[in-house]
Amino acid sequence: MKPQGVHPEDAESTSDASSRPDTANAGKKDPGESDSGKKDEAKKGADTSDAGRKAIEGKVPYDLDEVNVDEVEGDEPLLPARVHRPSDLMRLLVGMLGIALLLAIAAFAHGTTSGLEQDINKGTGQAPDLFSKMAGLVSSIAILLVPVAFAIERLIKRDGLRIADGVLAAVLAHGVTLATDLWVARGAPESIRDALTQPSPGDIGSLTDPVHGYLAPVIAYMTAVGMSRRPRWRTVLWAVLVLYAFSMLVTGYTTPFSILLTLLIGWTVAYGTLYAVGSPNVRPTGRTLMAGLRHVGFRPVSAAREETSDTQETGDRGRRYFVTLEDGPPLDVTVVDREQQAQGFFYRAWRNLTLRGFATRSSLQSLRQALEQEALLAYAAIAAGANAPKLIATSELGPDAVMLVYEHTGGHTLDSLSDDEITDDLLRGTWLQVKALQSRRIAHRRLVGDAILVDRSGKVIITDLRIGEIAANNLLLRMDISQLLVTLGLRVGAERGVASAVSVLGPDAVADCLPMLQPIALSRSTRATLRRLARERAQREREAVLEASRLAKHARSEEATGDTGAALDKPDKKTVRAQARAEKRAIDEALDEAREEDLLTQIRHEVLLIRPQAPVEPARLERVRPRTLISFIAGAIAAYFLLTQLTHIEFGPLIANAQWGWVAAAVLFSACSYFAAAMALLGFVPERVPFRRTVAAQVAGSFVKIVAPAAVGGVALNTRFLQRAGVRPGLAVASVGASQLFGLGCHILMLLSFGYLTGTEKTPSLSPSRTVIAGLLTVAVLVLVVTSVPFLRKFVVTRVRSLFAGVVPRMLDVLQRPQKLVTGIGGMLLLTACFVMCLDASIRAFGSAGTSLSIASVAVVFLAGNALGSAAPTPGGVGAVDVTLTVGLIAVGLPSEVAAPSVLLFRMLTLWLPVLPGWLAFNHLTRKGAL
Repeated sequence: MKPQGVHPEDAESTSDASSRPDTANAGKKDPGESDSGKKDEAKKGADTSDAGRKAIEGKVPYDLDEVNVDEVEGDEPLLPARVHRPSDLMRLLVGMLGIALLLAIAAFAHGTTSGLEQDINKGTGQAPDLFSKMAGLVSSIAILLVPVAFAIERLIKRDGLRIADGVLAAVLAHGVTLATDLWVARGAPESIRDALTQPSPGDIGSLTDPVHGYLAPVIAYMTAVGMSRRPRWRTVLWAVLVLYAFSMLVTGYTTPFSILLTLLIGWTVAYGTLYAVGSPNVRPTGRTLMAGLRHVGFRPVSAAREETSDTQETGDRGRRYFVTLEDGPPLDVTVVDREQQAQGFFYRAWRNLTLRGFATRSSLQSLRQALEQEALLAYAAIAAGANAPKLIATSELGPDAVMLVYEHTGGHTLDSLSDDEITDDLLRGTWLQVKALQSRRIAHRRLVGDAILVDRSGKVIITDLRIGEIAANNLLLRMDISQLLVTLGLRVGAERGVASAVSVLGPDAVADCLPMLQPIALSRSTRATLRRLARERAQREREAVLEASRLAKHARSEEATGDTGAALDKPDKKTVRAQARAEKRAIDEALDEAREEDLLTQIRHEVLLIRPQAPVEPARLERVRPRTLISFIAGAIAAYFLLTQLTHIEFGPLIANAQWGWVAAAVLFSACSYFAAAMALLGFVPERVPFRRTVAAQVAGSFVKIVAPAAVGGVALNTRFLQRAGVRPGLAVASVGASQLFGLGCHILMLLSFGYLTGTEKTPSLSPSRTVIAGLLTVAVLVLVVTSVPFLRKFVVTRVRSLFAGVVPRMLDVLQRPQKLVTGIGGMLLLTACFVMCLDASIRAFGSAGTSLSIASVAVVFLAGNALGSAAPTPGGVGAVDVTLTVGLIAVGLPSEVAAPSVLLFRMLTLWLPVLPGWLAFNHLTRKGAL
């Protein structure tokens, strides 16, 4: 293996090892040394002219075969020969999007493309004929010679793997061009064919090629072999491409859109090939590091890689080595390569999309930028007076890695210290370091436990400054304070963490960070820790509730067996109710005792004790919420699907022939659904709650479900409504949970029942259809998969256990009141009947007598669409329900020209039109204190 040095273009300047100057001690000269021998040796290393200076700066390429390399302790395991880079996938997706956009412009903007072609042809037609012919001749020869010359250059540099990648990409690109030519000639719309072809000047009656079959392979080849990192070759290629495109346009053998499509196909296929087969792994090993250290002036003896268990953010930390030298103190070396830098790329890209710019950093950063940023922050932190590792050398380890050499600090990270070792002085020293950084507007951006180092003397050292920022704004500085508050709070508690911060920063600075005290502003590892602690708290609460319920039942059974008279006679209703109330009281008391506040809430309370007027409203850090993004995508898909269905419908005659009586019936059924929903909720609430206000709450839910998924918004609103109506929080949650549980059971039973009836409608016997059997088998297979996979089984069991922990005692209360149970189940059945009849009336409003469907078929379609809408993470099931209902109605035999407007009317009556009344009801109940 022969690394090519700092830059491939400098490979020709590599000198022989025997002619290199000795720069062994140039990087470690200490002005305070009194040893004359060391001074002489350092002086000798300093007298190395320009070549020595370049070696110290890491600008001289090196050859591993020409140096003596020592063994590396704890080096990386055997690295894979190829790696799949996320950047290649992103470029592939961008190329595919560009091709789709180009074809869309060609298809729908025919006038623009024709005008553009005429303008270009008019401009190029003024070029001298001799110049055009010379340009065509030179470019035709150069476009074939450039790849060959580059291949020879790569083979000389022993880079045959890249040549193989380029050849494979060229072959695939040629195949894609042939397929594209065939599609344009036989199946493409006429507008696309006109944009990509024109009459051939040399062959009357034929058209030019839509895609250039030899240009696309050349582009794919040159892209796959990595020409973008070689400026001289890149310049030559672009000059040849521009000359070739000009000559082809002048002679009339192509169109502008054909040239652009050829470029995009070659570029896209190249990165698709690289991502599929992987790029050659050029990650430097520990041996490469040793050679690199020798060439920046050090004499390493051994190197040991630092082990780390945190794999989530290793891309932000780099690989670390402890290096011992022949003479002098040891070194801490950080190595960052392209593959490691790509770790977490998609996570960072997602945060850049969803968070505002001041809360994120660039997800696409070159190695040179990463090197310069970390070096700048290291120098700036020391200049600010903070204790930070001293950077003494930097260098590039070939074209795909960089290293940063620090003085060895030693010590232990905050995470590795025991609780007894974290003293108040240590906490104060940590905040003093943060105060020093913030005095010069330096934001660390990752103040977690492994970034805080404590040496043997107790001095606190701030490390991992790589992702920090200088000249940071106030929001970033406040985010650092909130992050460190949580980091220390996880180890010593909220009280000590806040007290130590106030003692150094002052109460005002700590109070100002409260708006940043939210999970989205914290590091990835901190959020994972908080989620784990939340699961543990919830588990303790569930265990406390189950234990209290068990003890109450045990006490009741002992009381019954101890009283012989009560054992002979059946207990009266008053006794049963008293026992149920006692059991509920015991469960509520156990839940109150087991309930714990999360760490963020504890920190807020501690800060508010010091500054009661501190702002607590969370700052808006999100640019776009995931829910909004999902809703937009789902809405766009639904709109596209519905528009494709509606474009073939003539609404004028359809509305003129609509049966308005059935429209009025659909409106009536939609209005009745709110009364049925109120019955379905109150049937599982033993306490007395006003019926009219409950109906108003269900109307308000029509507004809430537009801004939240259907399965989330309705549950939250009903729970809040019951709490405001006087039901205790735990009982309110249990009542809504019982309603949801019974509703799920009724939904499944009705879906199976109506599906069975639908299958028997067209058969003489009462045997179910094959579709119903296939559906049951599918459900059975899913159940087997869930029960056989440990992760899924644990997930389901945990959710079901948490549900039954509160629902079962509540159901016992409801079962003691049959009239309540009848009201609840009857309300669920009536609610489903109202929606089914509303959909049936919408179908009859636009269909004739021969296009109506049976109630069973309509019920199956509605139940399936409603189930998908509840599962879809979009407000009101937008997109999922519309598509499912339309497809389902067409599948059961309804014409598309009737199905599309019927679903549109149904969704207007049940989703969109009730939004305004729902908003009014929501505001009214809020003013009345009912929500």
